[in-house]
Amino acid sequence: MKILFVHQNFPGQFLHLAPALVERGHDVTALTDETNARKTAITTFRYRKPDPRPDPKVAQLGTTFAEMTNRAYRVARAARILRDRHGYRPDVIFGHGGWGETLFLREVWPEARLIVYAELYYAPRGLDVGFDPEFATESEDKAYAVVARQGHQALMMAQADAALAPTEFQADTFPACFRDKITIIHDGVDTARLAPDPAARVTLPSGVEFRAGDELLTFINRNLEPYRGYHSFMRALPEVLRARPRAQVVIIGGDEVSYGARPGGGRSWKEIFLDEVRDRLDLSRVHFTGKVPYATFVGLMQCTRVHCYLTVPFVLSWSMLEAMSAGALVVGSRTAPVEELIEDGVNGRLVDFFDTGAMAATLTECLARPAEFEPLRRAARAHIVENYDLTRICLPRLVAFVEGTLGT
Repeated sequence: MKILFVHQNFPGQFLHLAPALVERGHDVTALTDETNARKTAITTFRYRKPDPRPDPKVAQLGTTFAEMTNRAYRVARAARILRDRHGYRPDVIFGHGGWGETLFLREVWPEARLIVYAELYYAPRGLDVGFDPEFATESEDKAYAVVARQGHQALMMAQADAALAPTEFQADTFPACFRDKITIIHDGVDTARLAPDPAARVTLPSGVEFRAGDELLTFINRNLEPYRGYHSFMRALPEVLRARPRAQVVIIGGDEVSYGARPGGGRSWKEIFLDEVRDRLDLSRVHFTGKVPYATFVGLMQCTRVHCYLTVPFVLSWSMLEAMSAGALVVGSRTAPVEELIEDGVNGRLVDFFDTGAMAATLTECLARPAEFEPLRRAARAHIVENYDLTRICLPRLVAFVEGTLGT
């Protein structure tokens, strides 16, 4: 088959799937944003980066749809070049629907089968919006804006022949009228690389070194922000360090914003919530690393005694599954995406996203009695190996899913 992947940050979620399809003998091509600098061995074409966003005062509630259709138009123009100059006609198009890239591809290749990656369907209530009262707004205008953001997603799903979601929680965010189109297969975890290592040791950019078995607490976000519970973690941290005077803490993440609103005043969320508790922390034991190489992340997951993962009801981070695969004891938020994988007291611990007192007590308990929680670490690893292993489970299912689109 000829298979075209469309993703502004290709390979993105298709990192393993695209090469696997090549190995199966399929003709695989990618179409991506011209600014995407990620390396890939897949034959790749690029579309022009869309114009800047329209002035919100003019576009109002149509701003997001205008932005997405603008990107879709750029993709379609590039697709026409592929078709008309190069004679390219894919049998299957597989695109991430989050940025509108697939919206006009039916018009370019009407005979192709269209698959979309259904990551999350926005909702004005019940998911991330309004979940945290500290950052919630009561304005009905906010709800209108979220509903407006559903426009390109609904169109994407209406056009699709099939869709893929990585978790039950994410699939269930989509309306019932689209749910039957969605197959659930996770992107997969490299459990061979993300495996426990009792001899693990890792050195931070600052030169501080940790070894497996050290009293280490870790917390990781792509960017440190409220969507991933950074504020709750920081508010729990002073009590943890007071109770565990030998514990060390590593906090990985950038200073930008991946999700939600930016803070005002030119400050970062990292600064705001660090300053809130700064006078109650021994900062010689708290290590902010910024973003680190993947090998450093893996080493930390093999060394950590406790890993804290928090999120509002939103897309589940790969890092949580990877931590479990590496044998880390995960203390996670009692929110739907986390509860899909972690059962409290069985393969991890769950805490209320907002109850920083209970969070501090649970983290302290886990740091203090590592031997008691060793069965949970083993169970976490086993759960990932049995259900989310990349090479044995997820990748074969993903390949079969794509090939099955044409009955191959």
